[in-house]
Amino acid sequence: MVKPLTFKGDKPHKSKKRKADTSLPSSTAKKPSSTHPASEYSGANDDENPEDQSWVSADVPSDIAGPILLVLASQPPTCIASDAHGNVFASELENLIDGDPSTAEPHDVRQVWVATKVAGVEGWSFKGSHGRYLSSDKHGILSATSSAVSHYETFNVHSAAVPRTFSIQTGTSESEESTFISVAEVASKTTASGVKLEVRGDTGTLSADTNVRIRMQARFKPKIKASKEVKAREKVSRKELEGIVGRRLEEDEVRRLRKARREGDFHEVVLDVRVRGKHDKFA
Repeated sequence: MVKPLTFKGDKPHKSKKRKADTSLPSSTAKKPSSTHPASEYSGANDDENPEDQSWVSADVPSDIAGPILLVLASQPPTCIASDAHGNVFASELENLIDGDPSTAEPHDVRQVWVATKVAGVEGWSFKGSHGRYLSSDKHGILSATSSAVSHYETFNVHSAAVPRTFSIQTGTSESEESTFISVAEVASKTTASGVKLEVRGDTGTLSADTNVRIRMQARFKPKIKASKEVKAREKVSRKELEGIVGRRLEEDEVRRLRKARREGDFHEVVLDVRVRGKHDKFA
């Protein structure tokens, strides 16, 4: 389950248990409401390590999972966003260090997409905060109004020439020619500069404009996730180990058992330690 997103500048908060208010009947008691812009991503633990909510760059396509930020090759740095009506646009990024797009984090839930591998094809779907999927039609017009995934909502992701950037191919199932998502400046009468940034899905040639950085939550990145699992296995206490073995343990036995937890032969080592303990008892 995807958990609520946190944004740079948000203050960490702890959930507090409150005594039931008996002054009001249960039918009229006021229920707590959620005002967080990303409250639709349910399932978070308020006591979770804040590092789990940090954002990192995807290195390879197989990293891509969970909430992501699709950072475009534009100046100023922008990302692909969608409003509640499914309009897709280039949204300027505010949370980044010294203008570096490789440090970008979202400040608006509309900038976040949930990436999911599409079964049966080498592609991903990107679901917006409003519950609709990013789509590119046969004319290359991007929108997010579809409630289901077809080939228009399926995107293939390829590593690009620039490290930690990707080209996002549209219509992976039926396109006769390869087309990619890109960003470009177009004339506009509604902006002071006379130009605006436009995101499209019909670019047929790979270039700097088709390079996309994908930022994701660290807890979904496979290498980080695996590292956390190893650390979790290491955290077993001496008391827990002594309970499993059934006797007091020496320091070298504790180290050996913790190492076995990391390396996956824990049960075999537990049996060996038990046997050695019995031998020592009757020596």
